[in-house]
Amino acid sequence: MRFQKQQGNQMPQVNLVPMMDVLMTVLTFFIIVSMTLTGQIVPNLILPDAKNSGTQETLEAPKTLVVVLNTQKQTMVDSKPLAIEQLTQQVQEFLTSNPEGVVVLKADRGLTYADVTQVLKNLRDMGGSRVSLAISGG
Repeated sequence: MRFQKQQGNQMPQVNLVPMMDVLMTVLTFFIIVSMTLTGQIVPNLILPDAKNSGTQETLEAPKTLVVVLNTQKQTMVDSKPLAIEQLTQQVQEFLTSNPEGVVVLKADRGLTYADVTQVLKNLRDMGGSRVSLAISGG
């Protein structure tokens, strides 16, 4: 092997591109491996089948009282307009007769945020954590 004399004071050049390619490949490998190993593996787990489950229990959804707030800012239950006192009485009767029941507020899209939050706050004061706001999926 012969070394050539370098002309002048030139520094030898190092090509870093192949080294970077190798490092990126190794990094990609470890990222993919770590993503696949994050789930816990439970050994010898036998999941029940529907045919050998024994009893057939059906889960029922909790009963729901739907309160509608229309564009005229009227609260309605079962298509009947109610004053705030009547609404309070009906919601409290519903929640006492249905301990797992849920109150859902369906508000018109054209109402302001302040109008909706005021009614939602009143319902929350009546029903606590069992009050929610219905939204449209479109």
